[in-house]
Amino acid sequence: MTMHEHGWPRVLPMFPLSSVVLPGVAVPLHVFEPRYRALVMTCLTDDRQFGSVLIERGSEVGGGDVRGATGTLVRILDAEETPDGRWAVVGVGVERLRVVEWLPDDPFPRCIAEPWPDDFTEDPIKPQLRAAIDDLGRLLDALSEDSGQRSEDLADTLSLDAGTATFQLAALAPISTLDRLEALRAPNPVSRLAVISGAVHERLETIRALRALEEPGPEDR
Repeated sequence: MTMHEHGWPRVLPMFPLSSVVLPGVAVPLHVFEPRYRALVMTCLTDDRQFGSVLIERGSEVGGGDVRGATGTLVRILDAEETPDGRWAVVGVGVERLRVVEWLPDDPFPRCIAEPWPDDFTEDPIKPQLRAAIDDLGRLLDALSEDSGQRSEDLADTLSLDAGTATFQLAALAPISTLDRLEALRAPNPVSRLAVISGAVHERLETIRALRALEEPGPEDR
């Protein structure tokens, strides 16, 4: 069941995190706070869905955090309770959402949320997606100092849906949390690829510059 089938805008249980959850990407969670244990149990008796946004300031534990307004709807795929009441949860990002209004945290964070689909774009996505995959492959090779079929391996792990694939690429890329948040906020797949490619190129240039500094100069040879 998606947000559209459930009816929206809707009141949604929320699990703010210090990382960015993206559509099409798995979300492993270790749940120990009482309020989030209550959230899991509530979701399991309802539609197994909750939302997640990035904590922009503060901590995941204890409250008092400052939360973002852009997030992702998550569906629980598996949940197992431990003898001491904690939960091991595996979810998957379903679709992007926007927080309309935060509600009181009783008994756990909640908000009124609405879906945020990508803007329609007529720009061709597959050539740009292929280029972004190749760029990421080069970065991973540079980080591992290893060569191989990384680009082909990456392509095989991505969704056949180009829009979802761009979110998955943002999750796979070794980029910053803020870059991933910018990718989540991008209005369409083309602009999302631009964010990812820009961050990947910046990381590649940094690696090349550092390696150039490490190379011996003429006087050292």
